[in-house]
Amino acid sequence: MNGKLGREENLLDVYPKSKRKIDERASTVTEEDRKIARQFGKEYFDGDRNQGYGGYNYNARFFQPVVKRMQEFYKLTSANSVLDVGCGKGFLLHDFRELIPGITVAGIDISQYAVDNCMPDVKPFVKLGNAKKLPFPDKSFDLIISINTIHNLDLEDCKQALREFERVSRKFKFITMDAYRNENERISMEKWNLTAKTYFSTDGWKEVFKEVGYTGDFNWFIAESA
Repeated sequence: MNGKLGREENLLDVYPKSKRKIDERASTVTEEDRKIARQFGKEYFDGDRNQGYGGYNYNARFFQPVVKRMQEFYKLTSANSVLDVGCGKGFLLHDFRELIPGITVAGIDISQYAVDNCMPDVKPFVKLGNAKKLPFPDKSFDLIISINTIHNLDLEDCKQALREFERVSRKFKFITMDAYRNENERISMEKWNLTAKTYFSTDGWKEVFKEVGYTGDFNWFIAESA
């Protein structure tokens, strides 16, 4: 590793976009909803829309294009290994195995419900755990992915998670974080946010990355009305 911050690259640009009814959510979501969502149980994945996904089900059109994008960007082959931190029910891992047969996959999630209900083909490769203390040896994986996950931690734990990514990665890392570029986007993020405990401007996040020595690639989730 050269110690330099990686690339700002939107590897989710092929993920289908949805219309975000930000003002509608802001008028209906309560602090109790956020409290329930942050438990990451059944309510978050398969409960009411105000408390999470409102039904988190596999659809090949969502992550298969993302896997193809990452495969091309990182030149992944069956000889490589991938860790998904915050893997949920393992949809992304499933698609890696579908599209790159023979690739080694692993996942970790803080939710016992997600681990218990992950896709059958990847269940043997998924562990319960926290991003701030990854249960893997140093330099275990060629690529670590974490999509909209570690911002759910308090700031110091979020920094520790980034250090863990550095420790466990052999080569590549890609993360997405809740962020904003201006005051209007900051207000929209506060209205939309259910689970994130830590979010900054895009420049603020870059300062955090530099502080902890994160050398991977990154992009943002920005709450914009479509």
